[in-house]
This record gives sequence, structure tokens and C-alpha cells, in this order.
Amino acid sequence: MCLRIIQSCTRLVGVLLAPILFAVLPEPAAAQRGSNATNESVQMPPAATTAAQPPNTIAEGGNSSGYDMAPETRLEVVEAAVAAIPSKIPAGPFKPTWESLKKNYSVPQWFVEAKLGLSLHWGLYSVPAYHNEWYEKHMYGTFIQWHREHFGRQDKFGYKDFIPMFTAEKFDPKAWAELFKKSGAKWIAPTVQHHDNFALWDSRVTPFNAMQVGPKRDLMGELAKAVRAQGLKFGVSNHGIENFQFINPPADLAADLKAKQADLYDPKWADFYSVADRSDEACKKFLINWVERNVELIDKFQPDVVWFDNGVDIRYLDPLKLWVAAYYYNRAAERGKQVSIVTKKAAFAPSGTNTQEIGSIIDFEKIGARSPSGIRTGVWEVHEPIGSTWGYTSDMTVSGPGTVISKLADTVSKNGNLLLNLSPKADGTIPEAQQKTLLEVGQWLETNGEAIYGTHNWITFGEGGGRGQSRLNIRFTVKGDNLYAIILGNWPGEQAVITSLATGKAPQGKIKSVTLLGHKYALKFLASKPLRFTQDAEGLKVKLPASAPCKYAYTLRIVGLKTNPPTATVSGNPQRWSGR
Repeated sequence: MCLRIIQSCTRLVGVLLAPILFAVLPEPAAAQRGSNATNESVQMPPAATTAAQPPNTIAEGGNSSGYDMAPETRLEVVEAAVAAIPSKIPAGPFKPTWESLKKNYSVPQWFVEAKLGLSLHWGLYSVPAYHNEWYEKHMYGTFIQWHREHFGRQDKFGYKDFIPMFTAEKFDPKAWAELFKKSGAKWIAPTVQHHDNFALWDSRVTPFNAMQVGPKRDLMGELAKAVRAQGLKFGVSNHGIENFQFINPPADLAADLKAKQADLYDPKWADFYSVADRSDEACKKFLINWVERNVELIDKFQPDVVWFDNGVDIRYLDPLKLWVAAYYYNRAAERGKQVSIVTKKAAFAPSGTNTQEIGSIIDFEKIGARSPSGIRTGVWEVHEPIGSTWGYTSDMTVSGPGTVISKLADTVSKNGNLLLNLSPKADGTIPEAQQKTLLEVGQWLETNGEAIYGTHNWITFGEGGGRGQSRLNIRFTVKGDNLYAIILGNWPGEQAVITSLATGKAPQGKIKSVTLLGHKYALKFLASKPLRFTQDAEGLKVKLPASAPCKYAYTLRIVGLKTNPPTATVSGNPQRWSGR
């Protein structure tokens, strides 16, 4: 119990500290609260610096201590579960060993180039829409009284009783997919099952699914079809491994429910809650079912990405996740698909450090203390919610387009991808504020996507942006021979000065042209007229047109300098890097 309290506090501290890492500046279109209300600030990325970076700018690290949401079991139980899996790994190059994954795995090129994806947290927890997506855990703990006041006592109204209320009656997968396309995202990876054990697809291996109860629709089947019709990649995000140890009621509540054989201790719902029986045999059964659900997802959806939360991180689960990895990759090989597992921390790094992943792309949860603060070569993503919670809550705040665009540019400048999470409502609608942000991000990408898609980091990720600094807040990306300077925040006015391109600092070569994306005329760089367009000890100085071509951020394409090659790797792991 102490461990769980520590983990909860750690999550809370991360949430509290994350805003400190962003300077707050005015934004024309503000952040929104709830469905329609607004907030008047935009979160800008931390100030860039060309000075020596702190020692862990790539966010190198390992797994958390303790169980970290994993089933609290032993290797012997896991091995017994693997031996009893009814499905068989398809024939192919991948075997369930680290050596085989290392030999045969390669990061999908489409993922390297995509840069922006969307995830969804949508499920039973969207019904109470209170506090966050961990409502199930809290209604049997911290929020016992709140739940009783709003829905009734736990023996009369348990979490299972939200199932009939999760109707998704307004869910329009075609409209969702069209919105996703307009946002500029290239792949979609919804949470098909959260910690609460409820499956959003038509399942034959669990009765607790959206086709049999609740909406009585194959929600993910419909969404997958609509998303792919828009030409987007479709993946699945499975948090189900966390279910076995997710609910931990206090002793008095547990005793009351057990005596009444109600809710958590109702035999009909034992497999849903995973509370009444946590024996080795029950854990073995749970693990086998977890594998079978993944097999079903892989075969049913042929996902381009399979994303796992941190419950799979712990080492004694290695035989289980290696089995799933071999199954997934061999199935993909049969179909000729480029796919990847995505995990956190060192889940797929038996060495214990996330710079040595095997067969998985590394995901960092939230931009801030846990994600790279500088350039991290290789391939990685950061998972960021569009609002103050992952799942929909009635009082959540929603980031405006300026904030999301700044975070996207900052992440891409450091060589990463941004996976932006959305929070639909229980009725199947995406709140207007979230839609507005997505549409404006998409409009910005229509003009500036050249500086995002298919790019990689430059020798330094950015400059400026500190409080009280007169320097522009700029992020750099590279594609081929083009260097892009993305100016974040307000339109700079008559002139943009890029100090990283000052005489003596700039790479080899001679600037041939500077173009403002979205503007119909090239901005000429004329060394012969130092008062208008110069490159001197202060930087590259470019005269800008009177009006901006777009909102929120503005991109200069600079041609003529020698650029660095891409820094993605086949394994996804970072390589030696001599840049800043």
C-alpha cells in the first residue's frame, strides 16, 4: 500500500511540476476549459540554449522501483502462463527471445516521418467524468464518499454499473476520422482497453466488451475502418495488464463487500475486477487472457502500432511480452507491414536503460521532467494530453492550438514525435474545444508541415525564449538541404534575427535564399546590403513582410548551408551525437 501511495504522489508531483517547465505567453486563440470556455495563456517550450546541456538531456533512465502497476507475481507464474497460452506464434523470423528481436527488428520508416499522432482515452471512466481516468481506483479509495453522494453506496452502485451508462449514442467514427485527417496527424492509436478491463472492441475472449454490453457496438472496429479510409495508420493502446492490481479498497469497505458478496466480491464480476482472487492460479489465468486479448487485437485490426503502458515494464514479465512481440512481428511479416510496439521506460530494454531498447520504440509520458530536454537521436515519441486529464472530465482545461503547435515544434526539433491524446465524452462526441484546437493545428500544418513531416534535428534544437530575453524563440529542423527555423509565439515584426547563424557559428556553405512558408515571395538574403539583410556577428537578419502568413508560429526555409544527415537509427536507440 505504501508503494502505491508513493507512486500516486509521484504522478501528482509530475503533474504539478510540468507547467513550471513552460513560460506563459499570450496566445491569440486561448486554451479552453470544459467544452467551450477559454483560458488566456499558451504554454511555450522551455528556453533553448547553446551552452553545455545538463548531463541527462536525452532522458536516459530505467524502470521505476517496485511493481509499477504490474501484477504482483513471480517469474514462475509468468512462465507457467506462457506455457499454457492456447494460441501459437506464427512461423516467421521472430522468436520470443531478445536476441531474435534485436536481429530482426527495425523501426518503421513511416513512423520516423510521421511526427504527429493521436491517442484517445475513452471508456467507462468517461461517464462519471470526475477527477481523471482512474475513477475506478479512486471510487474504492480516495473518493469513496464522493461516489456515494453522487451515485450511491459501492455495494449498490459499483464501477460495473457505469457500463449501461456508457452508451456512445452519438459516436460517429467517420466524423472522428475526418477530424483526425484535418488535424494533420498521421496515425491514430486509441486506448482500446484501460486499467478497468473493459474492451472497446467485439471480443470473443472477454464478455466485458462494448459489443455485448454498454454501447453494443464494435467501437474500435468501426473506428479502425473509418481511420484507414482516410489514409491514416491505425494502432491500438492496451493498458489491460494494470487491471490485476488496480483496485485496492480499504479494509472496512472490502470486508463489507465481501460479507455481502457484492460488487468487487460478486462472483459474476470476479474476472472483471480482479480483486476477490489474487492467487497464483488467478494471476496465471489473467496473464493468459491478457495475451489472448492481444492476439485478438493483432489478428482483428492488423495494427500499425501496439502501445503498452508501464504495467509491462517489470522484468519478470519478459517471457510474456516477448511471446506477444514475436506473434505480432511475425503476423506483420506475413502481411508485409512495417509495424512497431511502443513502450515506456525500459520495458523492452533488458539491460535496464532506455537507450538500449530491443524491438520497441520508447515513449515518454508528458513533456517535462520525464522527456528529453535536448536532442535525442534515434526514434522516440512523447505522449502529451490535449487537456488537464487523459480521460474526459467535466472541468478539464484544454490546450489551445498555439500551445500544441509550440510543443509539436519543440519535440520535432529534438528529433521526436508527438502523440497527442484526446478525451471524448461518454456519448461519443469529441468536445468542441478539442476539435477547435485540432482543426487549427491542421491549418497551421497545411502551411508549415514541410518543416515538420519527414524532418530531423539540426545541430542545435533551438535558441531564445527565456523570460526577459529579446531573442526570438526559435526551433530548428532539417530536411535534405533545407534548414527550417520555426519562430514560436508572436509575429516578430519587420525583422527576424537568428543568432545561431551568426558569422563564425553557421555551418559551412553560403545562404542562397530564405523563404517564409506561406508567403508567395522569397525573402532575399543580400550580403551586399548590411543594413537590410545581413549575416554578421549578431546573426542572420532577415527582413519580413508586413503581415504574417499564418498564426502561432512562422517558418523560414533557409537554403545553401551544409546540413547534417538524419539521426534516426534502425533500432530506434540514440547514437553518438556531437551536436548541441
